[in-house]
Amino acid sequence: MKSPRIAVLGFAIESNRFAPVSTRTDFMSRAYLKGADLVADARRDAPAMTPEIPAFIRTLDSIGPWTPVPVLFANAESGGAVEHAFFAETLAEFERGLREALPLDAVYICEHGAAITTEEDDPDGAVFALARSIVGPGVPIVATVDLHANVSDRMVDSVDALISYRRNPRTDMAERGADAARILNELANGMYTTVAHVRLPVCSPPTQLLTAPGTGPYAEMIRRAEAIDDPRVVNVSVVGGFAFADTAKNGLTVLVTTRNDAPLATRIANELASYGWQERAAFVPQLTRLDDAIRIAKAVADDATRAPVLLADVADNPGGGGRGNTPFILRALLEAKVHGALLGVVTDPELVADAVNAGAGATLLARFNRSETTVHSEPLEAPARVLKRHSGKGVGRRGQLAGCRFDLGPSVALQVGGVTVIVISKRHQCHEPMFFEMFDIDIASARVVVLKSRGHFRAAFDEFFSNDRIISVDAPGLTSPMLSRFDFRKLPRPVVPLDTVLEWHADARTVIPRESV
Repeated sequence: MKSPRIAVLGFAIESNRFAPVSTRTDFMSRAYLKGADLVADARRDAPAMTPEIPAFIRTLDSIGPWTPVPVLFANAESGGAVEHAFFAETLAEFERGLREALPLDAVYICEHGAAITTEEDDPDGAVFALARSIVGPGVPIVATVDLHANVSDRMVDSVDALISYRRNPRTDMAERGADAARILNELANGMYTTVAHVRLPVCSPPTQLLTAPGTGPYAEMIRRAEAIDDPRVVNVSVVGGFAFADTAKNGLTVLVTTRNDAPLATRIANELASYGWQERAAFVPQLTRLDDAIRIAKAVADDATRAPVLLADVADNPGGGGRGNTPFILRALLEAKVHGALLGVVTDPELVADAVNAGAGATLLARFNRSETTVHSEPLEAPARVLKRHSGKGVGRRGQLAGCRFDLGPSVALQVGGVTVIVISKRHQCHEPMFFEMFDIDIASARVVVLKSRGHFRAAFDEFFSNDRIISVDAPGLTSPMLSRFDFRKLPRPVVPLDTVLEWHADARTVIPRESV
């Protein structure tokens, strides 16, 4: 096809039903890019948006002439259900942009896939279905989603190919954007697809969805998917899901997209799903008790011959909707008089303002969570010294944020007892060494490092800590892997690991998005 007109849009957020509502401000502070601004940001050396769209655009540029039709990309840090009025406005922007752009030759949708709103449990499906209703049945649509997406029938039925990430931590976002471009190019030039879709009664905690070799059945499912070498197969996606969204569409999902070969798609989907079901016991989390983790930290701090350790505060991960402010590990470190420790990053704009006003070198009473009312955001007061202030703006150097701009808002480094604490104004998970290094902190010299992140840090902090020196701590928080602590209302039950499920058999459904004529 000569210079096809391809629309680009997306609404990307991972929603935790147990967290405070996400608002317009959350999106505006991260990425809300309309029209020409979308393409301009995507073409920057260090874009603010996630890497999929930049890679999609670069790949199509390399294939040949095309005409980008940028509509809108809205992205926010993981949080609670999105204020429905804001989503409705965003959906209206999508509709307006697509209708004004007609005729279109193809559509690319970049979403997270685990969004909910205060009124809608499948906003991703609503976006996909809207696009299909506007461009019609003959125009190809490809979408990319996070491997924590919750995949609905409506999502699958509305697009020609649904592609999820394959790496957790997310180091392949650009690769998947490039895949989307190549697949969409094929579709625009006459390819047709058949999709097999099967969802397992498994809602795994995120800690059990790592993808490094040997980390569990989820990693093995993806390895098997990537080992398939058959020209009839377009894409295989194994989508882990996000339990905290608490929706009827939750569940580990397998999607197999072929070049119109329904029997092959069904066979592969059922085989992968059956393996995952066989290994379901491994989706039960294994964490280290807080007091045991602190004993290890104390021993490491007091004995220079022992290797440093990293404590992952997995229950307060802003990347999953946590508020990034729970005090439990910090309080325990202070009580145990652990020294040589780093903790990042704590979200507390009021404390940042106090420290900025006090100035570098000043001492103050650090009052954490003085006005935060979210469950688990308990107050903590401790004497502190202001080490350094920073704008909070920078460019990531490793892992998921490598080459991407970030903005933590005004930020400070505080010395609280034996712990250096990085406090920020804009909520963000700590998965980038630059969050410490922008304060001239040498991570390698620390005895104990505490990160408010669930797993993305592994792709960036692996230069300092091997897996055997990483401890996932069982502390309270809105993203605790111990799912039995949450009052789920909409998850399909029975489901592993919350329930005992003895029998289940894979039976993939097949979808033909567009039939050749």
